Order: sequence, then C-alpha cells, then structure tokens
Amino acid sequence: MKLNDLGPLMARRRDGGLSFGFDRFRSDPALAALLHWPDDVLRDFLFDHGDNGHFLDDYGDVDLCAITWELETIPAAAFTTMPTGESDAGCIESYAADPVYWVKVRPPEVGRYWEEHGTWLRPLLLIDRRLLDLADSGLQVLEGRTRVRSAVRSPSRAAARRSRPPGVGGASVRTCPVALRTLRASRCFRGRDADD
Repeated sequence: MKLNDLGPLMARRRDGGLSFGFDRFRSDPALAALLHWPDDVLRDFLFDHGDNGHFLDDYGDVDLCAITWELETIPAAAFTTMPTGESDAGCIESYAADPVYWVKVRPPEVGRYWEEHGTWLRPLLLIDRRLLDLADSGLQVLEGRTRVRSAVRSPSRAAARRSRPPGVGGASVRTCPVALRTLRASRCFRGRDADD
C-alpha cells in the first residue's frame, strides 16, 4: 500500500468533516488491517497530511507496509542540517521569521510538556532516506518541521525554559535541547540486491 492508494480514505476524511475524527480514521479497514503503526504516526503523517500535495510528491510511492517505526532519541545536533522532503525544501527555515507564533498556535499542553520535559509532547517523525532511494543515506524530517526549527535551528528565538533548580539561587535558561524524541521510519536493508 502506498500513500497515493489512500485517496478514497482521505476523501472520506475530508467529506466527513469534524465527524470523521482520528479514532474513526485509524479504525478504517484500509489502515487497520495493513498498517500496525503507532497512533502518533497515523495522526501526524496520514491523518493530518495524507492528502497534502507536498507529502504526496515526496512520499506517495513509498511502500507503507514495508515501514517499521522505532522510538529513539537523537542528538539535537543531528537536526541542524537534516533535510525535509524535496517539495518542502526550505520549509524548516521559513519558520524562522516568527517561531514564537508557531508555539502559540499549538494547544497549551504542548508548551507545558516542553517546559517540564525539554522535548515535544509527540515525537518528531523521521524517515530513513533509503526508503525513498536505496542509493541515498541518512535521515530526513518527515513531520515536525516547525518543532525542529523552534527547538534546534533557532534556539535563541525559541521559547526558552526558565527554572530554578533546587538549592540554586539563580535561574538557568534552557534554549536548546540536547536530544529530541523521534519515531524513525526504516526497514531492514540487506543491500541493494535484497529486493531483486
């Protein structure tokens, strides 16, 4: 199954409006029988962006059933040059003009979680670039572009976390995380000839 194959499901989601919520979406037979993905991935990738033209251009031909997802923590430094999809090139940088706005438009629990844990409520979604082209390597940001920008690429403009550690009189400022939780899309790659 490929993202392009989900057109009828995405049309039902659009046509159903608010009554076609995430729970109904994830239990649709088109997904439930074939994809056993974490809810965060189903929501952030397919439910929110499954009919986004840029996502269809970049990920429409990926075999969704071949993807496995793994929760891992990746050093924040790895995100400083990590790309996003070709159709969204420059997208991460475009948030630099007003990263505070992008935090404000999120539900309040997102900001609270960041304040308490120094990472995002839901993990970023990354994809192994070999899923797009076997000759490629590395990771790219699939979803979470705003979060990467505000947390890593413009830390001086991100909403800093102020706290008073126990027994310390002064305040410390946290402007950039050391690492971010991610859900990473990959599969077992045994070499270029493995699928032949």
